[in-house]
Amino acid sequence: MNKTFIATAVITVLLIGAVYFVFFKTNKSPSAPSVSPQETTSTQSPSFGNEKKSAHYESNTPEHGATLAGVPPNVVLNFNFDLAAPSEIKIEKEGKDYGIGKALIDENKLTMRRQMDPASPDGVYTVNYNACWPDKSCHDGSFQFAIDRTKSESFEDFTGEKDVTVTLSEIRFKPQNIKIEKGTKVTWINEDNIDHYINTDSHPAHTYFPQQNSRSLGNGDIHSVTFNTAGIYPYHCSAHPENMAGFILVE
Repeated sequence: MNKTFIATAVITVLLIGAVYFVFFKTNKSPSAPSVSPQETTSTQSPSFGNEKKSAHYESNTPEHGATLAGVPPNVVLNFNFDLAAPSEIKIEKEGKDYGIGKALIDENKLTMRRQMDPASPDGVYTVNYNACWPDKSCHDGSFQFAIDRTKSESFEDFTGEKDVTVTLSEIRFKPQNIKIEKGTKVTWINEDNIDHYINTDSHPAHTYFPQQNSRSLGNGDIHSVTFNTAGIYPYHCSAHPENMAGFILVE
């Protein structure tokens, strides 16, 4: 009797286990689907490859690996040798070039730039460029940046105001990142007892938006710029770039 009871109990347990496996393992709830490795990374920070620097390269804006809250009005590259035609810049995403017009060489011949379509979508962009010299030799390079408009949610919103003040205090820009409309005048006031500068990126070329560059500002000095073109404007104090950097987003 005991042996028969034990055998019956074992068989019953095995049958229950088999039913559980068939039902629960083959009928997963639709509310908890499996997630592929690609799906788990879709909401993470953008992934950037290595940049390639051409001969005589110095710097670029946006910088490699930057994620911006808006579209840059132009992409700018700086070199330590005179540029010449047919230098070119392509701003590409998924095989499409979002640049507008041709690459232009600044009067100093050390900087070239190209406008970017303000309607460019969010995502990672690869800038491929050819830097050419007067002897017609050319050297290619590349870098990447990303656009993520959701980052603008943390900016202080001054849209609707025509005059905005940013103070230079405690070796900081206050506020650091602002959002404004086209045609808005931004005024910086130095409240520190040390000199500061308002400089467009990159450092030390300061070529991204040269109209923004100031002289040395002592205590009480002011500097004003009116922004008439939509886009994102990174800037810094060249005397204290490690502490003083900010963005202006023009809509």
